[in-house]
Amino acid sequence: MRSHSDAIEVVIRAGGVDLQGILTMPPGATTLVVFAHGTGSSRHSPRNRYVAAELNRCGMGTLLMDLLLPEEDQVQAIRFDVELLAARLAQATDWVAQQQAMPLRYGYFGASVGGAASIRAACQSPIPIHAIVSRGGRVDLAGPDALAKLLAPTMLIVGGLDVSVLERNEAAFALMRCEKELVTVPGASHLFEEPGTLESVARLAARWFARHLGGAAP
Repeated sequence: MRSHSDAIEVVIRAGGVDLQGILTMPPGATTLVVFAHGTGSSRHSPRNRYVAAELNRCGMGTLLMDLLLPEEDQVQAIRFDVELLAARLAQATDWVAQQQAMPLRYGYFGASVGGAASIRAACQSPIPIHAIVSRGGRVDLAGPDALAKLLAPTMLIVGGLDVSVLERNEAAFALMRCEKELVTVPGASHLFEEPGTLESVARLAARWFARHLGGAAP
């Protein structure tokens, strides 16, 4: 492990492969949010790192990790293999839980196909998942069974300009039976690159996780 400030680079064994991650645990943190990135992204995603930093400022721990090896990320079919991503996410959650000296409350933050993986993983994880936030997620890819089975309180955040993903989220939202909220960020496209839109995502996520995991709301 290599430490930079309170961030630690970790190697996580999941699904028979070694996955790279960045674990940040603020002093006294009792919660951990595990990030599931979208296709073609990684633990270095500037958008997810921004959200993670905001959660850290609220006293929440975060784990940014690659669910795929670099060579796997070049294969389109693997990048959209929700079952593979979900299995690795659940295994990684179990791995990090075993490394902690004290029990934590866990949440998932998923982007794009990572949103679907988060929902599937929450249904599979041996570690209880207490909250999920999806940013521009293709949560429809989780499938109707997982959406109906999901117990973790879940917030779906979609850009108002991201019409096709918004429609898919609305359809998935109707199938979910857990505590849920669908929030549209006005003027935001799929990547939330417009001024102020990513800040809105971080604020919404922090409040949702603080409510269901504990911690200080922004």
